[in-house]
Amino acid sequence: MQVHKNFDLRHHNSFGLAAKCAYFVRIDDATEIPQALDMATHLGKPMLVLGGGSNMLFTRDFEGTVLQMAIPGIEIESETAAEVIVNVGAGVNWHELVLWAVARGYGGLENLSLIPGTVGAAPIQNIGAYGVELKDVFYKLRGYHFDKGFMEFDSKACGFGYRQSIFKGELKGKFMVSAVYFRLQKNPALKTTYGAIQEELEKLDKTAYTIGDISTVVCRIRQSKLPDPSTIGNAGSFFKNPELEENVFARLKISYPDMPGYPAKPGYTKISAAWLIEQCGWKGKVVGHTGTYARHALVLVNHGGASGPEIWALAKDIIGSVFDKFGLQLEPEVNIIG
Repeated sequence: MQVHKNFDLRHHNSFGLAAKCAYFVRIDDATEIPQALDMATHLGKPMLVLGGGSNMLFTRDFEGTVLQMAIPGIEIESETAAEVIVNVGAGVNWHELVLWAVARGYGGLENLSLIPGTVGAAPIQNIGAYGVELKDVFYKLRGYHFDKGFMEFDSKACGFGYRQSIFKGELKGKFMVSAVYFRLQKNPALKTTYGAIQEELEKLDKTAYTIGDISTVVCRIRQSKLPDPSTIGNAGSFFKNPELEENVFARLKISYPDMPGYPAKPGYTKISAAWLIEQCGWKGKVVGHTGTYARHALVLVNHGGASGPEIWALAKDIIGSVFDKFGLQLEPEVNIIG
């Protein structure tokens, strides 16, 4: 366990924002968690669990203790002729896990290629992309409940929803994920119907496709739309895509016939937050040191020198514009720290 005081978080948030924390604790083994929590409790300051910092916006310095989960390791827990259960440390880079699985022919993660962040953060957000969500490949997780000690959660206990889980609700600030277990397939059915996947696959000029091909084209699509945080600070999609009751969506379609809609949970239609924002004239707009990405209106960026409050002010202006035009309330997908 490594402890640092008055620690600079600039390289631990994908917006690249200048922010500090009073104490920074790096946890490399699950056995260190109780000691780290005892130390943070003794200091009497608030705690924040951090993975890769790819889904956070710091609007000020964090006057407390940041606990970074850096637990490594990818191990096969069990396997049959059809599937494999993989045990992955919370600190493993998400895309490195995807590449590990693809290289071994284990299917299920390929549509989730190139999503930034760590494995431990993935179930908290129930990450998803191109027709697949984490819950589709989830087996169980292990972690530390601040009051009850080490516990395991199966899929039902996690309460997965759209970019949602019990760890963002009832257990927010009360639980740390130490390992995630995935159920992957040895003879997977490929999911190619979402977005531009099929169109990009056809460019490969092949008669049959593999999970490696899916991963390749998903990376290609993401790179064509989304900025690399190492060159332009960002946290990916800043807002959730709204899910509307079907009668509400039908009513809006009368006024906005081009409004795209996608199947969601029964009785609901998911609409594109990027489309809503673009219709309000925000796509590619620069405001001071921040703005929206020229290729994707859903991505707020740091053009260099932006502050957290500056980015959050832009986000609130966008929320107001969408509400004024469509009567819809956008919700941030990014965690606002401040």
